[in-house]
Amino acid sequence: MLEGEMAAFQRKAGASEEQMADLEAFRLRLGEANAVMNLVGPDSLPDFWNRHAWDSAQLLQMAPTARSWADLGAGAGFPGVVLAILLNGRSDARVWLIDSLGKRCRFLQEAVDALALPATVINGRAEDQTIKCDVVTARAVAPMERLLGYAQPYFERGAQGLFLKGERVESELIEARKSWHFEAELAPSQSDPRGRIVTVRSVRRARSKH
Repeated sequence: MLEGEMAAFQRKAGASEEQMADLEAFRLRLGEANAVMNLVGPDSLPDFWNRHAWDSAQLLQMAPTARSWADLGAGAGFPGVVLAILLNGRSDARVWLIDSLGKRCRFLQEAVDALALPATVINGRAEDQTIKCDVVTARAVAPMERLLGYAQPYFERGAQGLFLKGERVESELIEARKSWHFEAELAPSQSDPRGRIVTVRSVRRARSKH
């Protein structure tokens, strides 16, 4: 069953044999680490290739020319590590993996080093960084209102947002518009019919009415 899921992922993502080997190594590393610290829900690990790998990799089809990505609240490495694996070898490819928790950053750094990925791990707050990138992304980090605040410095430097969201995203966007002016487009997730990918541009904070 697992081999079939791997083959399906490879076909959809257009991944090379070397990239598949790196993704499998990362899957095994994640499984080992998850046994001692909570990186992802353990029930989700058997569905790694769709729920985690393809959920992340589909973002590359939304921004095929993007070379630099910032993953806010990178956590277990989704989507950032998957993106770094699939971008490895492309000129100017760079992924920043940003997380405020030290133990998660140590896990990410070990994966980046072991797989020689074009990625930089930053242990800090996303909104405090001065990174200039093509795309800012995040998965399961915060509601849209807070997420736009974390991502605002990246928008100011020219990034577009590509955020992996769940079925309540419409209500999140309504709430976010109370604090922010922005353009947003929703696309269905290819990994989960309940999920959505939100493309965000032209973000600025709304003026207070007080």
